Amino acid sequence: MSRHELDALPEWGPGTVAILSTAGNGPPHAIPVSTGVRAGDHRVVLALALRRESLARLREDPRCALTLMAEGLACTAHARAEIVQEPMEISDRVAAVALQVDSIQDHDQPRFEMLSGVGWRWTDDEAEARDAEIREALSAL
Repeated sequence: MSRHELDALPEWGPGTVAILSTAGNGPPHAIPVSTGVRAGDHRVVLALALRRESLARLREDPRCALTLMAEGLACTAHARAEIVQEPMEISDRVAAVALQVDSIQDHDQPRFEMLSGVGWRWTDDEAEARDAEIREALSAL
């Protein structure tokens, strides 16, 4: 069975939760990320905490996948990561990572419809403001 691929990354809203899967030593490692910003048809930028195992794995092996699931959207971007700012100028606790997307697997099928993504919210006002600042800085990269 062949997989259906998209020509370009779809659009998604700020704070959309995606799953970043990394390789490296051991089994695949997957984490939720909320800072993913579409930076072109084949590029995503996101922030990872400097202490994240995912960041260490990307240093070792840049191959990764970013799965996006939101209203009307279900796809996985297969990419190679590059750490482009460590730490980020806006925060000494996170690194900016650019994903150069090689292919985009479309999971959409006529048998189902994505009604929504993961519903979540910040419970800390400072964290919410910091997250918005980080996404804005990522958009400028």
